[in-house]
Parts: sequence; structure tokens; C-alpha cells
Amino acid sequence: MKNDRNPLKAIALMSTILAQLAGSTLIGVFSGKWLDKHFDSEPIFLIIGLFIGLGAGIYSMLVSVRKFFSGD
Repeated sequence: MKNDRNPLKAIALMSTILAQLAGSTLIGVFSGKWLDKHFDSEPIFLIIGLFIGLGAGIYSMLVSVRKFFSGD
């Protein structure tokens, strides 16, 4: 296996992971808050949106890491 460790590739991977986790979590939280206002059910959709956002962020992070280490 070729050992071509490039620090810029690692920085790009970490930036991608950060953006995916933070972005999907924020989208889930704000969507949950909007649904709570719309249906007048204060914390339930916020919590559901948080967990869905975290799950989506973790899933996309795993896909990105697999793609990074597969070499594609």
C-alpha cells in the first residue's frame, strides 16, 4: 500500500466531517423548532429533529470517511 499522507487531505476530511455534523444537526434542530411552533407542541419535535439530524450527520460522516480511505 502506498504511503502518501498529505496534511491538506486530512484537513479537508476534518472540515467535511465538521460541516456535515454541524449542518445536519442545525437543520434538524431548526426544523424541529419550526414544527413545534406550527403544531404548538413545544419540545417534542425539537428532540426528534435533533436526533434525526445527528443520525444523518453521523451517517454522512461514515460515508465520507469510507470514501476517503478507499481512495476513490
